Amino acid sequence: MFVTFMNRESPLFSEFQRLEQELDEFFTGATPWAGGIRSLPPGTFPAINVASSPDALTVYLFAPGIDAKALEISLQQNVLSVNGRREVSQDSNATYYRNERFEGEFRRSIALPEDIDPDKVEASYRDGIVEIRVQRREASRPRQIEIH
Repeated sequence: MFVTFMNRESPLFSEFQRLEQELDEFFTGATPWAGGIRSLPPGTFPAINVASSPDALTVYLFAPGIDAKALEISLQQNVLSVNGRREVSQDSNATYYRNERFEGEFRRSIALPEDIDPDKVEASYRDGIVEIRVQRREASRPRQIEIH
């Protein structure tokens, strides 16, 4: 019954590890970026940048080596979710002293602001970067008002 839970490769176990790490960081006051500005917390894949403009919100996912058709992107109740799996081929005759490339299933979820329009979402993939552009609602965009 608990065999899948104890499997270190299971998504549930990974989530417990992530939660444990976040709680440790919260209670110890440790910064999540202790490894340096270019490092992510362990188990975080893919790296994400989020940019905001008055017209739209753009999410960039850095997913090199992943087939874009293998990604599942969904938007539900202003939460953007990206699911997928990354396969890394390794030489079975080699002994690895350090292995930092993430392999396996991943899921990233991002809470988006309330003023986005869930009907106006576009996604594109180029050179290992997924760009997801979500338009803001017309009513929430700034507009210029003329004085007569």
